[in-house]
Amino acid sequence: MRQIFLDTETTGLSADNGDRIIEIGCVEMLHRKLTGNNRHIYVNPGRDSHEEALKVHGITTEFLKDKPKFSEIAEDLMDYLKGAHVVIHNAPFDLGFLNMELALLGQPPVMSVVASITDTLVMAKELYPGKRNSLDALCDRLEVDNSGRTLHGALLDAELLADVYINLTRGQETLQMDDASALDASGNKPAAMDLSGFVLPVIQASEQELEGHEVVLVQIDKESKGKTVWRTLSAVQ
Repeated sequence: MRQIFLDTETTGLSADNGDRIIEIGCVEMLHRKLTGNNRHIYVNPGRDSHEEALKVHGITTEFLKDKPKFSEIAEDLMDYLKGAHVVIHNAPFDLGFLNMELALLGQPPVMSVVASITDTLVMAKELYPGKRNSLDALCDRLEVDNSGRTLHGALLDAELLADVYINLTRGQETLQMDDASALDASGNKPAAMDLSGFVLPVIQASEQELEGHEVVLVQIDKESKGKTVWRTLSAVQ
């Protein structure tokens, strides 16, 4: 499966109020392996960044003045994303800006060209309810090194997101093609794979394994001074 981990930086927080994209970072993964076929694009937004946004990303208007407009990079970006399973942290934010930029060009939204969108913020909230689930918080929790992230940068954040996603899904126990937060091209969640036709073999423990297991139980029993649940239930029976 081809996945693209995507992040953007913008002039502010509101696409509806005229803020624009200034940076796009994309990291490609094929069958859970990084390919190096990434995209990193700076975009001239035609306006200044808000002061608070500038503090976050540090990308100045002066730096961006000779960079291409979104209209100049839109076709290449959509060709790159076409058919991919796109992964974004807090997807409504980035998609809102990308779709606004595309709409200004009279082009259809991102969902019309990609296979699905997965929001890792939704995934994290389901796994860690009530906890902080920012990208930095997930890096700390999942032991992803983000020491180089003094300012937000689209490519660096996309690289961190790829590492976070791998750790979030490393212990995945389902055999669904995508996680529960993924959407197909029609905006629907994919159906789970039907496993009813599979017969799983039952592997019995060997005598040596049973003996080793009993040794461990005896050790635990001694440390708990005979208060283990299995000994208590055995005595009752």
